[in-house]
Amino acid sequence: MQTQKDQPWLFRTYAGHSTAAASNALYRGNLAKGQTGLSVAFDLPTQTGYDSDHILSRGEVGKVGVPVSHLGDMRSLFADIPLNQMNTSMTINATAPWLLALYVAVAEEQGADISTLQGTVQNDIIKEYLSRGTYICPPAPSLRMITDVAAYTAQALPKWNPMNICSYHLQEAGATPEQELAYALATAIAVLDDLRAKVPAKDFPAMVGRISFFVNAGIRFVTEICKMRAFVEMWDDLCQTRYGITEERHRRFRYGVQVNSLGLTEQQPENNVARILIEMLAVTLSKNARARAVQLPAWNEALGLPRPWDQQWSLRMQQILAYETDLLEYADIFDDNPAIAAKVAALKASALEELAQIDAMGGAVAAIPHMKSRLVEANSDRLGRIERGEQVVVGVNRYREAEPSPLTAGIDSIFTTDPAAEADQITRLHTWRVERDGVAVNRALLRLREAALSGENIMPPSIAAAKAGVTTGEWGAAIRAAFGEYRAPTGVNPAASNRTEGLEPIRAAVDLVSSRLGRRLKLLIGKPGLDGHSNGAEQITARARDCGMAIHYDGIRHTPADIVAQALEENPHVIGLSILSGSHMPLVADVLAGLREAGLSTPLIIGGIIPETDAQAMLAMGVAAIYTPKDFDLNRIMFDIVGLAEGKAEAA
Repeated sequence: MQTQKDQPWLFRTYAGHSTAAASNALYRGNLAKGQTGLSVAFDLPTQTGYDSDHILSRGEVGKVGVPVSHLGDMRSLFADIPLNQMNTSMTINATAPWLLALYVAVAEEQGADISTLQGTVQNDIIKEYLSRGTYICPPAPSLRMITDVAAYTAQALPKWNPMNICSYHLQEAGATPEQELAYALATAIAVLDDLRAKVPAKDFPAMVGRISFFVNAGIRFVTEICKMRAFVEMWDDLCQTRYGITEERHRRFRYGVQVNSLGLTEQQPENNVARILIEMLAVTLSKNARARAVQLPAWNEALGLPRPWDQQWSLRMQQILAYETDLLEYADIFDDNPAIAAKVAALKASALEELAQIDAMGGAVAAIPHMKSRLVEANSDRLGRIERGEQVVVGVNRYREAEPSPLTAGIDSIFTTDPAAEADQITRLHTWRVERDGVAVNRALLRLREAALSGENIMPPSIAAAKAGVTTGEWGAAIRAAFGEYRAPTGVNPAASNRTEGLEPIRAAVDLVSSRLGRRLKLLIGKPGLDGHSNGAEQITARARDCGMAIHYDGIRHTPADIVAQALEENPHVIGLSILSGSHMPLVADVLAGLREAGLSTPLIIGGIIPETDAQAMLAMGVAAIYTPKDFDLNRIMFDIVGLAEGKAEAA
């Protein structure tokens, strides 16, 4: 037992919704309940560099986070919250230079000495190409902007973490622990190799020390403990051998965590409380690999947006572990444990093999297509184990009989955003544009584009643009104009995989209906709007391919009109849309209207996190079938698709 109790980690709640003013009220309420740091969730238009009134923003405004279109929104977001006293984490990547610029501008307006600001921007674009999809431009200029932010903070914000290398979404996309280790460290190498040329040699060790990580912790919590201990050892070794960092404090593996959301179940959602608590133990029990900051999902996130009460429950879990137990009174309880040491060694060995393969390809940026395909394969393997019952998920593939949950009863069991929030945000955006100095805006945008093209650090002109009144969409448009746009690989190989065992009945059904149709049954998968979580779309596409269907999947970020155009060109027998951002109602309505206007009667199926009331409304609109996280049996979905196509064959 230690003589002095350790300080607890930072307690955070990942939050933001509707409008900046509504999110500000939520933050102040959470701080009053004992939260010790802010973790800001931005909506998808903000994350992808679009204004709230852009066509791709329809239905997305304020859904998965707070909309921040300009300096006025950032002022409202942090009103009455002294930024010089906060430790603020902003989960933002492609637009990280812009959101940090807005934050700095507001802090200066508050009178803060910006050199004292503490916090983090995630600023990890590579994982966006692999799992989350909120990129703007190609990888090379994206990497350049990551290190621009780091170089700027080295000079102006020395207490700020300029990058939070994020393996969280890799695990959400199906990564194994070994892949999570390797891909995160490969990203770190790409960033540090680029950054080394941008800062003086004497400042580089301190910059290495400011790099932090954001990880995931799954239900196999012993393996997760070992993964975190492996991270600590591998990072220390990498800093010494590759970068010559001699001071231990600059080699320290500093990380925050949100525990696994992928494993949260729609069925028996109260079981998620136990899952969240167990997963938190993985990143808190081992003192030598303990998280610096923890944010927990809410138990009902597989059903929809959590309410403040649900987020409070997650916060209380942290507080009880930190303050009521004796966890923080002991040294590391896993040191010298042979089972732990053996597992750590095995994870490191496998991760180093993955890392060597990436290095041989030219590093993380060059290996993006390889890593993406590996993640899709790993996720297919995971889902297959669940379908076959080899990986038990209580309440899903075993112990499914249960009493009704009183926690999910009633219309207020999940949080719903204000339906008028999007229109309100757009109205305020239009007012902002009218009232600002247009000449100053144009001058700032010209200066921003010049800096982007010349190779100058992007941060100073971004801060100047923020102060001039430039909007998020205008900043994003300037970056796109300078660097071009990009469409990331889907990771789905058009050739069938070797995972066809057990699919014979479906393949036979596909062959039969294809003969009736006169051509191969074809499935078109679309991702309308800005939702970049493509795991479901990828897995449905891959399984349909392995079942013998012809497939068309062109990745993320399409307008409803784009999807209708694809339907006219590809002539599919069934169309599937994947929407996980909460924007399903307006986007589905627009796609249905477009299909009817084009004279198409193709059956439309939807997948996403969709409340029952919305599901019923969409069925009434003409949607053929709806699938939510409870529908884990992909083979049943395949048979449903065959049935819908068979109906078309009979109608013909």
